[in-house]
Amino acid sequence: MRIIAKRTLKEFWDENPEAENSLLEWHDIVASLVWNTPNDVKATFGNASIIDKHQVVFNIKGNDYRLITHIDYSFGLIFLLWIGSHAAYDKIDAKKVEFKRRKQ
Repeated sequence: MRIIAKRTLKEFWDENPEAENSLLEWHDIVASLVWNTPNDVKATFGNASIIDKHQVVFNIKGNDYRLITHIDYSFGLIFLLWIGSHAAYDKIDAKKVEFKRRKQ
């Protein structure tokens, strides 16, 4: 799977260094796989939460952090929508998080 964009993870772990190893591990696992359905995601990460057909929430670092993604199975792309602490995640509606393009 191609992850859009690793820079998002790096920016997060620069501010939260304790998350770096877990985020790198997640990235390396996902980048080495091909998922065709949400069931494939669950087979790899049994504790992932499938929000809908394309939106998946991953638990990072023993559930200290949450990572919300949008997966385009047909193109093999994972868009990183949001990452934050579990406490911050509890304050948002994961179903309403959308991809925001960065300004260049």
